[in-house]
This record gives sequence, structure tokens and C-alpha cells, in this order.
Amino acid sequence: METTAPAAAQNAYGVGALINNHDPLSHTVLIILAVMSFFSWYIILTKLWDQYKLASSYKRVEKTFWTSPSLKDGVERLKKGDAYRSIVEEGLRAAAHHDGRLTDRIDLHEWITMSLQRSVSNVNGSLQSGLGWLASVGSTAPFVGLFGTVVGIIKALIAIGVSGQPSIDRVAGPVGEALIMTAIGLMAAVPAVLGYNWLVGRNKGLQENLRNFAADVHAYLVGGARVGGTETGQRPTPPAAAAAVRK
Repeated sequence: METTAPAAAQNAYGVGALINNHDPLSHTVLIILAVMSFFSWYIILTKLWDQYKLASSYKRVEKTFWTSPSLKDGVERLKKGDAYRSIVEEGLRAAAHHDGRLTDRIDLHEWITMSLQRSVSNVNGSLQSGLGWLASVGSTAPFVGLFGTVVGIIKALIAIGVSGQPSIDRVAGPVGEALIMTAIGLMAAVPAVLGYNWLVGRNKGLQENLRNFAADVHAYLVGGARVGGTETGQRPTPPAAAAAVRK
């Protein structure tokens, strides 16, 4: 019995006491920080997976796409739903459906450029989605934890005022709760900030690859390469011109 009493007293000032103290305000702050941390890690992991898939797609494009006899054949070598495949398909649609519509008032060069830019912007938007949450958590989570800290200190002052005796056992619980709130706020904010900066840095390289690929597709389409094979009536690119485009 004598060995369990100190352990019970010590547990009264830990995280378990914070959860079991039946204080709605403290529980609300704790839940908010937990939600912030959970979704931050979810976004970080999902964005890393998306970046990995996009980087793998770029390697596949460099290896197999530009060795195809035409853009249509190259598209068939890419997986459905692939970001690079969607860019090529958008360029092919823009080139094939330019005439005979309201868009024929727009120069073919400009129409293909706008179509490819829209496709690249959609992919970039998907890469950027969720990063705003990380930025928000990184800037607000410390203040949410600080609010919990202030609540804990106020409770400690109230305990001192009610008892009239500033003893350690009166203030240890509320002060420990305040420090725990501060720590939880930092635990939610620091990964969000680091994850945001890391993902943004990785996105820059991926976005540069997308822009370069779209520029190559644009040059190939505008330069006179066949679209979908020789049955479309468009002349194939001369070997010298094709080599220049691929460079």
C-alpha cells in the first residue's frame, strides 16, 4: 500500500489527470489540438505519396513516352489517371477540336498554350491542396496551446485564492496542466511548419518538370508533328525538326 500511494499522487499531475479532470474548456482545447495534429500528419503523408507518384510518372515519361512514334501512342504507354497523360490528352484535344468552333477565332498556338496551362494548373492545384491547413496549424497551434496554458494558470491562482495557502499540492495540478497544453501545442505546430516547408520545396521541382513537359508537348504539336497517326492528315515531323524539338 505504501508503494502505490506515491504513484497515485504522481499520476494526478500527468496527462491522465488532464483527460480525467472533467473540465470542458481544457477538453475542448485538447480536442482542437488533437484534430490539428491528426489532419496535419494525414496531409503530410498523403502529399508525400502524391509527390512520389508524380516523380515516378516523370521518370516513366522520360523513359518511354518520347520514344513513341506519335503523341497518341505515347499516351497509351502512360497509366490512366496519370498527370502527364492528362496534359498530353488536353493538348491533343485542343489541337484536334480547334477548327469549326468558337475557338477557331483564337490562334491555334495560343489555344494549345492555354489548354496546356490549364491542365498544368490543375495538377499544381492538386499538389498545393492541403498546404494551407499546414500553414494555419503552424501559426495557430502554439496560441491554442498558450490559451490552454493561461486556463491552467488561472485555475492554479483560483486554487490558491480559495485555499488561502500557496502550497505545492494546490497548484501542481493546474500548473502541470498548463505546461502540458504548451507542449501539445508545440507538438502540433512544429511538424506542420516543417512539413509545409518540406512539401513546398519538393513541389517546386515537380512543378518545373510539369512546365517543361507541357512546353515540349506544345512544341511538338505546333511544330507539325502528327497527332494520332498519319490518318489525321497532318504531316509527320521531319527527323531534323523532331530532334530539335526533343532537345
